[in-house]
Amino acid sequence: MRSSHVLPAFILLAGVAPCAAQGATDTAQGVSTDTPGIVRPTTGKPGLIDPTAAEEHVTVNGTARPEIQNFPHAGPVGQPRRVTPLQNKPPHGTQGDWGVFTRGNGESAGFGPIGRYGVAPWAEDWSFLRDKRRHDDLFDPLKFIPLTRDGHWWLTLSGETRLRNWSEEAPFLGTRGPAGSGRFAVRNLYGADLHLGEHVRFFGQLVNGDAAGWGGFGYNGTFRKRLDLQQGFVELRSKLAGAKTGVMIGRQQFLDAPSYILYNRETPNIPLAWNGVRGYAVWPRLRADVYDFVGTNINFNKMFHDRVDWSTRLHGLDLTWAPPSFSLGAERVSSFLDVFLIAFRVAGSSAALPYNRTTLAGTTARQNYGFRWYGGAPSFEFSVGGLYQGGSFELNRTGQNRDVSAYAFNAIAGYRHTPSPLHPFLGVQADLYSGGSSRRNSGSVGTYIAPFNPQTNYLDTTTYIAPSNLVSLSPVIRLTPRNWLSLQFKAPFFWRESTNDAIYGPSGAYSFTNLHGGFVGVVPQASLTLQLNRHLTWTQYGARFIGSDGLRAAGGKSGSYYQSNFVFRF
Repeated sequence: MRSSHVLPAFILLAGVAPCAAQGATDTAQGVSTDTPGIVRPTTGKPGLIDPTAAEEHVTVNGTARPEIQNFPHAGPVGQPRRVTPLQNKPPHGTQGDWGVFTRGNGESAGFGPIGRYGVAPWAEDWSFLRDKRRHDDLFDPLKFIPLTRDGHWWLTLSGETRLRNWSEEAPFLGTRGPAGSGRFAVRNLYGADLHLGEHVRFFGQLVNGDAAGWGGFGYNGTFRKRLDLQQGFVELRSKLAGAKTGVMIGRQQFLDAPSYILYNRETPNIPLAWNGVRGYAVWPRLRADVYDFVGTNINFNKMFHDRVDWSTRLHGLDLTWAPPSFSLGAERVSSFLDVFLIAFRVAGSSAALPYNRTTLAGTTARQNYGFRWYGGAPSFEFSVGGLYQGGSFELNRTGQNRDVSAYAFNAIAGYRHTPSPLHPFLGVQADLYSGGSSRRNSGSVGTYIAPFNPQTNYLDTTTYIAPSNLVSLSPVIRLTPRNWLSLQFKAPFFWRESTNDAIYGPSGAYSFTNLHGGFVGVVPQASLTLQLNRHLTWTQYGARFIGSDGLRAAGGKSGSYYQSNFVFRF
């Protein structure tokens, strides 16, 4: 591995203070929060949590944030542990003061998952450390550095080093890389968040990464990266029309969409970054987000040589409403409703269409018109969404235009038994992505695409199957017997939505010929997450892709998959 391209990984071995709550037991029960910051004992049945707004009654197991939720994953359903609005706020969490949207894993506010740390570090609010009596961690002096006597100007430093290795028996169904490939990747993300009072702030983040291993493959600019600017933007904040508003201008992460549509490019080293402008407004029960971005070209193998990618565009509008909670039997149900327009333009392999044994290269411009309704009650959680994808495809060679008419449906629901020491979540996940026909080169295009790296583990941890021409059905079981340990089990069954269309992977359609039948295979998989302390996380994934008879007859291969992630962050 070319160590000269990587910031020192030995920072992983730096002194890391244990979580303040580490070693705490799970026996504390009977705490209610009627008003933020006020805690009263209760005599009701312990353990049931109503994930409602802060002004409503909830019962929780203690006030400390579960360590396993220090860095929550995307998706509002099936988190390892339930958390309350009080546990999301300082000093337990660092979500901003977004009112009713400060709930769950925080993504309802539009800035991605946030616990103590967030996928987007600029979404964390460390201003509570202005009070030095709240310092309880070795890195707290770096999270709030006062620049003025009153502390209204301050600097927050953030960092992440991730060591990832994985082994694959038959990478991408045997179509890429050598059999038994083992890859290793390391990346560093280090940033600074400068606050000039309440209304102005600047954020900058640097990135670099490298990759090695045995039988390695696919090490392009998303894996090997010299030091460069990952994010750099200015944000202006104010209060307008009764809303908390902001405008963000520059290079930035964008996570205000269901993670099964677009996310953060998790598997490679280099996350997605967008260039442009974003504006948001948050009212007590409604928020709005508008944005217009172009992509980032990361393929230059020189320091600080990333460029704007004008050929890739993302723009749209999102509205999220928090309706009043309602009764369902003896329980109260709280929820959010997203309505969105997500439009994009891409070229290259993401836009290419399979046609018989060839590929039609071109550019596609598409618009997703959709919704997502999600929420929960003390004993269950749910998320259901659907969208229509319209637009056009322009063939490079002739300029021929074809209409796009595709769709997707996504749902997950399950039962959660919070009083149990195992904190089980038992659910089912169903997904449908429309297909078209790879046997014709005219007429409308019916194949749905999601080119901007949906959450890696939403469908399948191996990433061998992409959300195109696909029907997926999977049980979901999660057990969290300790507040620092969680296990999840899934077994998605895959079918082609249209037998006239191909099987798709992350780089486009597989070139398997003579496919018969709709069944693709099943992928039993498990994940284990260990929150070793406040700053160190170890997550492991194991899976076995069991291809159908039809897939194997067409040349596809079954194989085992293992991945390990060791992450340090502050």
